[in-house]
Amino acid sequence: MKIVIATKNLDKIKEIREKFKPLSGIEVVLLSDFKDPPHIIEDGSTYRENALKKARAIAAFTKLPALADDSGLEIDALNGEPGVYSARYAGENKSDEERNLLILEKMRTIPDKSRAARFRCVIAIALPGKHYTLEGICEGCIAHEMRGDSGFGYDPIFYLPELGKTMAELALSEKNKISHRARALDKARDLLREKLPI
Repeated sequence: MKIVIATKNLDKIKEIREKFKPLSGIEVVLLSDFKDPPHIIEDGSTYRENALKKARAIAAFTKLPALADDSGLEIDALNGEPGVYSARYAGENKSDEERNLLILEKMRTIPDKSRAARFRCVIAIALPGKHYTLEGICEGCIAHEMRGDSGFGYDPIFYLPELGKTMAELALSEKNKISHRARALDKARDLLREKLPI
């Protein structure tokens, strides 16, 4: 059974492939394997809306089951920002570093006890005639500086107190046990075991 991963983000693909290794009956297919896939504008007001929009569009285009995710960083002191706008928080075509620096500047005067934040991920799976959504959350706080060179996005400023590290200081094997996407993917893997003939 094939399932298309509805993203071109190589870091996300790496995480998804790692999680789906135990599913020997599923072949992960990349969007880049298809010619001229549709460009999907993520204009939903929630992660769920965006993930479903991508999964349905790619399933319709490829005629295969599709998996898509939308995720973001939610910071309590910034009233939940950047949230669903995480990827374009500093403006279009800005780098991960620029987005991280913007948040660090906004959080510069916020004391440690008020720096709580979480990563949230919603995964949508589009199967013939059906769709499912699954959510994963990872709680942490915002660091005072960028640390680590693994991961991507906001990982260098997302601090995990119980580990004493930022997400960007974790090995992929460690991140893939505790991250928001890992937790959503665990649920997705269980769902696929149940719903697909594998």
